[in-house]
Amino acid sequence: MQMKHLIIFAVVGMVVLLSFNVMNGTQREQNREIIAASSEAAVSENNGSDTRNANDSHTSDIASKPLGQQPKAVLDDATTKIDQAQQADAARLEQMSPAEQ
Repeated sequence: MQMKHLIIFAVVGMVVLLSFNVMNGTQREQNREIIAASSEAAVSENNGSDTRNANDSHTSDIASKPLGQQPKAVLDDATTKIDQAQQADAARLEQMSPAEQ
C-alpha cells in the first residue's frame, strides 16, 4: 500500500470517528433531556406519598442533578442502603440470639 493511500485512509477514518462522536453526543444530550423531563413529571405525580415508588423518585432526583453532583448523590444513596441493610441484619441477629440459648 502506498503512503498516499495510507494517509487518505487515516484521514477518512478520523472523519468517520469524529462524525460518530458528534452524533453520539447529540443523542446523549437528547436522552438526558428526556430523562430529566420524565423524572420531573414522575416526581410531581408521586409527591413522595407512595412508598412503593419512593426509590424510583429518589433515583429520578439523582438523574435530575447536575453531572458534577450525581456521583455524590449516588454514593449517598448507596451508603444509606448499606446502613439500612446492616441495621436489618443486626435486628435479625438479635432475634436469633435468644433462640440459640
